Amino acid sequence: MIRSEILKEIAPILNPHLVVCNIGLPSQELHMIDDNPRNFYMLGTMGLSSSIGFGLALAQDKPVISIDGDGSVLTNLGTLPTIANNATGNYTLLIIDNGSYGSTGDQPTYAGMKTNLTDVARACGCENVVEVQDKDLGPVLQEAVDSNQMTIIVCKCDSGNIKLPVITMDPVVIRHRFMEAVAE
Repeated sequence: MIRSEILKEIAPILNPHLVVCNIGLPSQELHMIDDNPRNFYMLGTMGLSSSIGFGLALAQDKPVISIDGDGSVLTNLGTLPTIANNATGNYTLLIIDNGSYGSTGDQPTYAGMKTNLTDVARACGCENVVEVQDKDLGPVLQEAVDSNQMTIIVCKCDSGNIKLPVITMDPVVIRHRFMEAVAE
């Protein structure tokens, strides 16, 4: 499976929750599959989906799911020890690990070489880290959200992108409707 197929499969699990989605194509794919006010689309901040989602989880009690890519996590490794040392039960970090920088042309990441993000997260002190193959993600994600235990899921999948348009919604509108969803 490629990332867009994974997002389509897990959209019903994501839908009722606050979701902070990674820059570029992942956000465009989620927008196309299941646009709703609870989705915050990152339009220009590589590596910060996990940080923003984690901060949001600390600030309120609703479940928050950050969707990040292996490339983005590698650009902001400092988030993993921060998450480990400030764990909150309403936070799930889903790392879609396709071994490539998908939004910039599928160049290989180090996660597609020697670096294992499951091991990195554990080495940073994250206690509940699960590595899963793409086809098995749905039940694992649902269990993580239901567990009220901070969970990092590293989902291994194939690299590849679908062609789709950019999100034309104004970033201010994205922010505003998401903030309203957070306040509900």
